[in-house]
Amino acid sequence: MSTPTAYAPPPVREQPTWEIAELFPSQGHWSEGDYLALETNRLVEFSNGYIEVLPMPSISHQFISLYLYRLLYNFVSSLALGTVLTAPAKVRLWRGKYREPDLFLLLAQSARRIHEQYVDGADLVMEVVSGGARDRDRDWIEKRQEYAQAGIPEYWIVDPETETVTVLALEGGEYAEYGEFCRGETATSKLLPGFVVLVDDVFDAQ
Repeated sequence: MSTPTAYAPPPVREQPTWEIAELFPSQGHWSEGDYLALETNRLVEFSNGYIEVLPMPSISHQFISLYLYRLLYNFVSSLALGTVLTAPAKVRLWRGKYREPDLFLLLAQSARRIHEQYVDGADLVMEVVSGGARDRDRDWIEKRQEYAQAGIPEYWIVDPETETVTVLALEGGEYAEYGEFCRGETATSKLLPGFVVLVDDVFDAQ
């Protein structure tokens, strides 16, 4: 007598958990309220009804960000110049547009722009560029235009791939290059006289 063959259910095609996805608005239909109410441990940015979930930073990216945070925080706090914050923290550039910079500064006179869920603009922003082509375009092109449009006086682009620190200063509504600093050089700030960063120490941070 033959042994019965065990029943094997038909293969199930993998698909998203639609019941979870349907708890949230469709792309293009997010409101600022929806975005601000979103609870997640991921970095999420918002633009005119759309959200973008950013890739998680690498460990080397975190080393660089934390090193820069310590330098900037120590300088700013020693002179009582303002407040330094890091991602995740939402910065509203204008109505309908939010970014989450790696690091940003609000001077003391900007304290009224700090709200519980977000801050309105910034006085200095630093971004550590990630490795992907999309990430590079975001930091070098898109954010350069947006931060200038938002009137942020200074933007630092810290690029591990080229091992350069580029400091951009706002002039007439657009950024002009205040300096591009390489290994062996010291990056300086136009906004914060006396604030200096050894480029070697940035890219050797660990």
